[in-house]
Amino acid sequence: MDTRKPILIVTAGGRNPQILINALADRFADVSVLEEQPESKKLFLKRRAKKLGYLTAAGQFATMAASKFGKRFTEKRAEDIIRQFGVSDAPNAKVPVTRITSINSPEAISHIGRLRPAAVFLVSCRMLSAATLAAIACPVINFHAGINPQYRGLMGGYWARVRDDLGNFGSTVHLVDGGVDTGGILYQARMTPAKNDTMHTYPLLQIAAATDIAICAIEDALAGRLMPQTSDAPSRQWYHPPIWSWAWNGVVKGIW
Repeated sequence: MDTRKPILIVTAGGRNPQILINALADRFADVSVLEEQPESKKLFLKRRAKKLGYLTAAGQFATMAASKFGKRFTEKRAEDIIRQFGVSDAPNAKVPVTRITSINSPEAISHIGRLRPAAVFLVSCRMLSAATLAAIACPVINFHAGINPQYRGLMGGYWARVRDDLGNFGSTVHLVDGGVDTGGILYQARMTPAKNDTMHTYPLLQIAAATDIAICAIEDALAGRLMPQTSDAPSRQWYHPPIWSWAWNGVVKGIW
């Protein structure tokens, strides 16, 4: 295994992806980042409304807004998680960052073609279009904050708690295909949330406690020994809970 081969991380940025960027940069010699612009809220609402209806989409958007506001009240727990798992969310000046509009843009595909990475690692970014995925010659791997296939999509940790399924609170590293978190499973890690964890801290816990499976997947890619697995567990895609469901689960079940 040659740890000097280029590794490209694709993300929309943020604290949680930065933890993974730092972990991979500590293990591999040539790590760089393609950072795309976050998707507009207008486009999010339009796409979600088309799939689930305007009322549900508006309720989910309200939950996202509440989540963003509430993060300021969970900073102590976030710091505890970072300290507990010995990870860092600090910007890393040693890792080159190229900013793009979207991973599915011609500029992104051109950049990947020039870099010729040994592996592309996705964390918190848009879904790759079929054309983008076809244009990438190396393995494309995704970090998902949820256990696949039971908790594909969004808020996997939250929904595992709501469903009293703590045995499936965790993270998955998988190959990327044309579906939503449906690619072959490479590694999974399970952890137990604290009583004071909420939807503001679940994703942080899921990534801080699972950097090792991301490293293992990249090591396998560099060594040519990726061994994706399938699961016959029930498969379901999840979304943000509408604000009324989130409030009900919080008041009645104590799960926020």
